[in-house]
Amino acid sequence: MKEEYEQYPQRIAEKRKDHLQCSDASIKSKQLEDGHNDDLIALDEKALLQQCYTNKPYNMQHSIRKLEAEDVAAERRKQAVVEQVMVDQLCRAVISDPEQSTRSDVCKETQGLLGLGTAPVHFRKRILHETKIRTKSGLTENMLSNKLRFDSRIISRNGRDACRELIGFFFACDRSLTVYEFRQFGRNRTSALPFIQKGVYRHQRGQRKGKAYDLGDLYVGANLTFRSVDHNLPESIKQNPVFTLRVISIDEAAMDFLKASSVEFKQQCSKQADSKVFKKIQGIFRGTLSKRGVRVITGLGKYFRQVDKSRNGFLSQATFKEALRVFHLEMPEGDFESLWLILDDSKSDKVDYGEFTRAIFGEMNEYRKAFVRKAYMKLDFNKTGSVPMVDIRKCYCAKKHPLVLAGKAAEEEIKSSFLETLGETCSNPIEVSYSEFEDYYEGLSFGIVCDDDFVNILRNSWGV
Repeated sequence: MKEEYEQYPQRIAEKRKDHLQCSDASIKSKQLEDGHNDDLIALDEKALLQQCYTNKPYNMQHSIRKLEAEDVAAERRKQAVVEQVMVDQLCRAVISDPEQSTRSDVCKETQGLLGLGTAPVHFRKRILHETKIRTKSGLTENMLSNKLRFDSRIISRNGRDACRELIGFFFACDRSLTVYEFRQFGRNRTSALPFIQKGVYRHQRGQRKGKAYDLGDLYVGANLTFRSVDHNLPESIKQNPVFTLRVISIDEAAMDFLKASSVEFKQQCSKQADSKVFKKIQGIFRGTLSKRGVRVITGLGKYFRQVDKSRNGFLSQATFKEALRVFHLEMPEGDFESLWLILDDSKSDKVDYGEFTRAIFGEMNEYRKAFVRKAYMKLDFNKTGSVPMVDIRKCYCAKKHPLVLAGKAAEEEIKSSFLETLGETCSNPIEVSYSEFEDYYEGLSFGIVCDDDFVNILRNSWGV
């Protein structure tokens, strides 16, 4: 027994050594991918250290328990919002309906008050027994049950707005939609408040501009545009005349049911024409981004923030061409003109630089973005929209990095290389904004094929 106990650590060390040799080989293969790496600088090599941080942070049983707990919590949040929506539409909407104050018997009582004809609304009396249970515009629970629930997020560079948890509903009975924001205060207190009031809304941009939203407009990755003046929104969102919601998930069972029951359902194909132009341009830069994605994406973002003197995010065509020249990103003139015609649909000769970047490079899928937002929300627990670099240093964990486990690098060395790479993206060296944090992982994402590997990097680094 003593001999077995003595040999046990040796066997564990041999297994770990074999595992690290495999991981070192994978690191080298990533670094030597697509030929030689003569064009890589120190910043790119430090970013490659993060790409190999893909070992699984939890065992299988722990991962299953963690996922189940997250699913239960998400379902509780959605159920709370559903109940609030039904209460608002079935009770409050009926009580506050203007039709309640136009009953003939109430009007007769107020005729001739003070010799002024019909009395103002605040002089009229309406008791509980005179309140209608249902008005002409009121909806029943059966009508509201034919709805499609979808999760969405705001496309914004503001961290507080980008991390808002929005749950929307599309009602098939009148083709209206509403969006609610779920908020959590502490561990037990929650609330669901209307973010976009129930109504029939129309596209504000794109080929379907002016047409009402329909069931075919709702799919994962769809953009829903709204006028900011039509809603009671935070000032940070009202700065732009039009804001965009990205659909990140939908209730597939409800969608299948509504498709089967809807005779007029047609899947919209207008997005395909634009996506062909985008995919062609993205194919031009794919090879470049796989090797130096972090440097290009973060560098462009920093450059655009510096030249954006008006701070509204919109830049001219000449500015974008100059940026592509500075970063040695060559694009045929014809492709650039086709791209500009799609993006500049308002004919103002200015385009949002975030939208321009997403069009020419593409972006990571919503599964990956959900974990990036989760990591940032953990860091920005006060929801200020920026995180001090000191807090980034405190929270970043490099204990499970393959080079640290192999004894080839110190934990502080890996942490410093990450902080130095992230600091290069920041306009202010002492804090990190949401857009800078997202740009870093957007660039890192281009060199990682598997979604699970990308998620493991975030889990290992931030414990999400």
